[in-house]
Amino acid sequence: MTENAFNDFFQAEAKMFLLATIRIALSEDGPDLTSMGLFEQEDIATAQIIAKEDTVISGLPLINLILEFADQENKCQVHLNVDEGDKISKGTLIAAIQGPAGLLLKAERVILNFISHMSGIATETRKYVDALDHSETILLDTRKTIPGLRYPEKYAVLCGGAKNHRLNLVEMLMLKDNHIDRAGSITAAVDKLRAKYGEECPPIEVECRNQEEVDEAVSTKVERIMLDNMTFDEAKAAIATIPDEIETEISGNVTLETIAKLAEAGPDYISVGRITHSAKCSDMSMQIVSM
Repeated sequence: MTENAFNDFFQAEAKMFLLATIRIALSEDGPDLTSMGLFEQEDIATAQIIAKEDTVISGLPLINLILEFADQENKCQVHLNVDEGDKISKGTLIAAIQGPAGLLLKAERVILNFISHMSGIATETRKYVDALDHSETILLDTRKTIPGLRYPEKYAVLCGGAKNHRLNLVEMLMLKDNHIDRAGSITAAVDKLRAKYGEECPPIEVECRNQEEVDEAVSTKVERIMLDNMTFDEAKAAIATIPDEIETEISGNVTLETIAKLAEAGPDYISVGRITHSAKCSDMSMQIVSM
């Protein structure tokens, strides 16, 4: 991936939320009184960001954005040594930054918090993507993200090689048990949505727990059917009854140990919440190497 991919993703609403999150992150720290007391504005330093473990990189374009928010003049020069989505080894120089020492130190933790978190998600995602190498099934994320970090986390998923499910509640309409119970049936729920939104109706996905629900969802000709928490045998049998024009998705307690087997059932997609809600941060450091 390239910086263009980052800019293409962070448009409109996504960019608005990202910039708001950066502002909050810097505001939480307040002024760096320690650095202000020890460094003069003319003190120039060079810092290096180093990987302390093997990782897949995500979030590098944020370095400049964070520096710009920390200081509108932003006299820093950022030299990237790797690209978004690269799988790098422990000890790799990720980036070198030259600029006012006080600014580098003020922005240090915010930069590392974003990049290490996003790289952790990209790294975990890549493991699941690699496990699907033998199949045509595509890995999807979910909306199980940290509030305020939805877009950075879903962008990190792309860096890891997977695809996004829905970014929000607008892109796709998903019928779950609470919706279906309210409407009375899958058919009634689908009919109400299509009547409500007409020709502008977004794609509809129905979450199904058994073959009876799958059969009813098929009869409504929705765009996608999710097989929720089914066993491998149940999912395989259900997929065999779903026509090709309806997409299929397996979801629910999918792990790195089970995903390859589940793909053998032949779904178009498998969605995994763990790649965002359970990914650990990648270990990396930012050190001043010269003044």
